[in-house]
Amino acid sequence: MKHGNIHVKMSEKEATQEKKCSHRTELYIEVPPTCLPIVYSPEYNITFMGLEKLHPFDAGKWGKVIHFLKEEQFITDGNIVEAREATEEDLLVVHTKRYLNKLKWSLVVATITEIPPLLFLPNFLVQRKVLRPLRTQTGGTIMAGKLAMDRGWAINVGGGFHHCSSDKGGGFCAYADITLAIKFLFERVEGVSKATIIDLDAHQGNGHERDFLEDRRVYIMDVYNRYIYPGDGYAKRAIKRKVELDWGTEDQEYLQKVELHSEGALNETRPDIIIYNAGTDILDGDPLGGLAISPQGIVKRDEIVFRAARRHGIPILMVTSGGYQKKTARIIADSILNLHRQGLVGGGATEEAGPSLVPLMMSKSVSAGAPLSVL
Repeated sequence: MKHGNIHVKMSEKEATQEKKCSHRTELYIEVPPTCLPIVYSPEYNITFMGLEKLHPFDAGKWGKVIHFLKEEQFITDGNIVEAREATEEDLLVVHTKRYLNKLKWSLVVATITEIPPLLFLPNFLVQRKVLRPLRTQTGGTIMAGKLAMDRGWAINVGGGFHHCSSDKGGGFCAYADITLAIKFLFERVEGVSKATIIDLDAHQGNGHERDFLEDRRVYIMDVYNRYIYPGDGYAKRAIKRKVELDWGTEDQEYLQKVELHSEGALNETRPDIIIYNAGTDILDGDPLGGLAISPQGIVKRDEIVFRAARRHGIPILMVTSGGYQKKTARIIADSILNLHRQGLVGGGATEEAGPSLVPLMMSKSVSAGAPLSVL
């Protein structure tokens, strides 16, 4: 695993105690070096009697991203990592028992997902058709956290449920996958003691902000439309680098701010991992984001963040978060393909990532081919 200096005031005894508390999990599996650190499962996609169409979110976008990446022959079924569902024990690393019990009420899930008809369905169906896909995406984010440490980068094609905190969901976010991924790393991976979240979804990431409000180990940069959901003033106190945007912000201003502040955040503190929440609801015409970024602007944004991670030699985990137009899946795929063309992901992408990565894994570098807010 990764070795480095402990940057926070946490005694060795406390750190050891935290690791001893780790439960048995199926999410930190050994992944063959022939696999790319791209995590996905067909279970991600939410399809049930058309109910998913009642929310602007494209609940099948994750499968479409994979389809496009296969079409371009960047991935195959055999060289990506299949996500596993997070168990209740996994979820309890962050969530309260009380909160998880609340999800056994269809009314609560209908409110969180903003799909009112779920209220009338038996909870076993809601669990199977709505919450299981979200639990699988959550498991995918946790798995991708370890993969990022092992390989220098990882992408969960789903996840990014940044409105959910330990005891409250909202905005289509039922599980706090970003918080979970970080807590798993702190508990299980030697030397991981600091994390930076770069949240570039159009909405404020109030879930992880509430979870890490008092935790000096986590540095949060958040760039969002100041006028839209959730407007959580309490959670904003956790943001170390806050960039509030106006309606209709366009490419030039946006990309300048992303580049300036990404670099500034990584200069301000040297994390052991970056969690990048790459929401595509910044796209011009998005019904919820209220910004005006072009598809090319989104591709460039992701490249800027990955380049900053590479320049500083810091492992990066990307999750896809929000995005509510049918063309969103194509843009995500195009962005991943661009990262590959730029040598930032794919075979050999870890080779320049710096001393913070595991030498063993580096030598095996992969060569195989709101209401109505959400995320």
